[in-house]
Amino acid sequence: MKSIPLEDAVALIPDGATLMIGGFMGVGTPEELVDEIVRQQRRGLTVIANDTARPGIGIGKLVSGRMLRRLIVSHIGLNAETQQQMIEGSLEVVLVPQGTLAERIRAGGCGLGGVLTPTGLGTVVQEGKRVIEVDGRPFLLEPPLRADFALIQAFLADYLGNLTYALTGRNFNPLMAMAADTVVVCAENVVPIGVIAPDHVVTPAPLVDYVISRC
Repeated sequence: MKSIPLEDAVALIPDGATLMIGGFMGVGTPEELVDEIVRQQRRGLTVIANDTARPGIGIGKLVSGRMLRRLIVSHIGLNAETQQQMIEGSLEVVLVPQGTLAERIRAGGCGLGGVLTPTGLGTVVQEGKRVIEVDGRPFLLEPPLRADFALIQAFLADYLGNLTYALTGRNFNPLMAMAADTVVVCAENVVPIGVIAPDHVVTPAPLVDYVISRC
């Protein structure tokens, strides 16, 4: 793990990159990283996330700045700007059932070939996907998801990069930290090694590339 200034962390992200961004309606989203992406005007991004929050909050800032080319999310119902861009055709939105989204990210992090799920059978979710029968029951084969970068919010990071999360701020963050080539963490608190007890570590240090300590 390397400590890095916020500006330098975002400078690593090229236009057109695929990002996983933690959070659930902005809770557990690394707001400072999102703000810096807006400031540095990254464009053509693909974002994998639970949702797009609301205008002015979390990923909603990237939507408002028209910085996104593609979204893979479980819902957009509370962000009218996302809906408008999808309708006008300037933003591709792929809607994935929430549990399926989580398991596809987990599969990407664990090196699995995909997820078998009955969710979405007989709906538009099934279009273009393989159906596999197991013990007489049909399942959709959903492919794993990975990203170039995972942008993570943690409550505590120690000097090695071990992470723990606060309450519901945990949400998708630990899964995403497993499923990206480069993991960048905004840590609310950076503490000496040993402050986080071994059995309280949620994301271990070997998964973390960079920690920003002033988030």
